Parts: sequence; C-alpha cells; structure tokens
Amino acid sequence: MANAASMREEAETLAVRALGFIAGDPELLPRFLAITGIEANSIRKAAEEPGFLAGVLQFVLAHEPTLLRFAEETGTPPTAVGKALRALPLGNDDHERST
Repeated sequence: MANAASMREEAETLAVRALGFIAGDPELLPRFLAITGIEANSIRKAAEEPGFLAGVLQFVLAHEPTLLRFAEETGTPPTAVGKALRALPLGNDDHERST
C-alpha cells in the first residue's frame, strides 16, 4: 500500500508541475481553460475536485508537441506522464490524442 501511496504522491506532484507549466504559457492556459470550462479564478477550487489533476495530465498528453515541450522543460520522461495519469483518481489512458 505504501508503494501505491508513494506513486500517487509522485503523480500528484507531476500533475501540479504540469499545471504550473500550463499556467505559465500564454497560449496553453486559455486553451486549457476553454477545454475544461474552468474560469481562471476558479482553478484553485477546481483543483480540489476528484479527477482534476488527472485532467491536467490528460490535457498535456492529448497534444504531443505540448507533451514533448513539458518533458523537455521539466526533465520528465514523456512516458512518466502517462504512468502518473494512471496513478491518479479517475486517471486512465482512454483520452483522445491530437497532433
């Protein structure tokens, strides 16, 4: 169980880093907000909802150029993002990918 808890904690940390990456990008943030329907001033409240962090990682995974840029800028292997997604509540790999 400790291993699962540790994996979830690492996944949450990666998702928070991904959210910071999205928030710091003037092109990604509006796209993220539009796709999720979240208003910028509601992100903190939305982050408390189950599945929010999984949604952040799904957003990154859904667009390969975004995934690769995130991976490069954070030193994260791209495969770690998918692994982290599966460790989060409501995370799975049944999301659409765009190019």
